[in-house]
Amino acid sequence: MNLSKYIINDIKPLNRNGKISDLQLLFSQLTYSHIPIKNDDNVYLGCISETDAHCFESDKAINDFSYVFEPFFVRETTNWLDILEVFAENSSNIMPVLDDKNTYLGYYELNDIIGLFNETPFFSETGGILIIEKGLNDYSFSELSQIVESNDGKLLGAFISKIENDIVQITLKIGNTGLNDIIQTFRRYSYNIVSGHEEDNYLESLKDRSDYLKRYLNM
Repeated sequence: MNLSKYIINDIKPLNRNGKISDLQLLFSQLTYSHIPIKNDDNVYLGCISETDAHCFESDKAINDFSYVFEPFFVRETTNWLDILEVFAENSSNIMPVLDDKNTYLGYYELNDIIGLFNETPFFSETGGILIIEKGLNDYSFSELSQIVESNDGKLLGAFISKIENDIVQITLKIGNTGLNDIIQTFRRYSYNIVSGHEEDNYLESLKDRSDYLKRYLNM
């Protein structure tokens, strides 16, 4: 996927010899979490966050606070999933883009990259969402695919959404079929079903039987 069309150049990096007041003014005009900083040779040095900028004396030079520069960036060749990861790791909504010679090319906006995620079949195709759990060392993606496909389902996407206490939680997007047969097969393979966006007939059946037993015992 070519992401070059998403590179924006509306904001130029501020020079490190500029004033903190310039940085504060820019933040007051924008909604970005960070502003990129460069040196006299136009080399990217890092970003300063809005939180830090408003803590400093406005008449000081930006370079006086170089210890807070956050040197995160991505390459123009970085794929969009890795870009999302860097966004998340740095709690930023702006991401500087450098070429292989470390020349500053511009930046990505978080909303644009998230928009690419929303266009993937995981979100755009019709299907059900199933969240399952199993021991960290007891699952495999090949097994997940086999279970889904053996029930005439299509696996549109899968990702690990949580790991805690050696238990892995996996979110699946499944198309082409109802979820009930797939849910029952996952249970037979000792997966715990956290939730499914289609009705789980097995649980409904157990609930109906439990309600019937209660009515019987109360007669």
